[in-house]
Amino acid sequence: MEIERWERSEEISEAEKKVIQETWSRVYANCEDVGVSILIRFFVNFPSAKQYFSQFKHMDDTLEMERSLQLRKHAQRVMGAINTVVENLNDPEKVSSVLALVGKAHALKHKVEPVYFKKLTGVMLEVIAEVYGNDFTPEAHGAWTKMKTLIYNHVTAAYKEVGWAP
Repeated sequence: MEIERWERSEEISEAEKKVIQETWSRVYANCEDVGVSILIRFFVNFPSAKQYFSQFKHMDDTLEMERSLQLRKHAQRVMGAINTVVENLNDPEKVSSVLALVGKAHALKHKVEPVYFKKLTGVMLEVIAEVYGNDFTPEAHGAWTKMKTLIYNHVTAAYKEVGWAP
């Protein structure tokens, strides 16, 4: 069931776009710390993901990860890409092109398995829900669930477009 939900993209309504943008504006105000928290949780929960990062693949200590300049820079890039998507939710072509660039770079240059995007967006939702618990209403959670599916589907479409194979 869960796999089917991930693959089925549901249209994000205008009201949901507004909820995503309002929630994100609070998250993005603290983007570096939230981004670092997301990546650290991601690497703790899915240590195999670190294999794609030569700069911090041997780090197991969360404090060491938190202090890593390379991890912080990657967190900023991740948060910046998500910000671009959120800011352009009313421009599907822009969303598609941004996520296609992300997908193609990770498929061709970094050779990252696409399943890690599913895992990362799930962790992103967990962290946002924890940090912004009072603001993260069931309505916001539903909207963000559609958002993570949108991200995953666009990124994996780019993998398919370039003929990626593990």
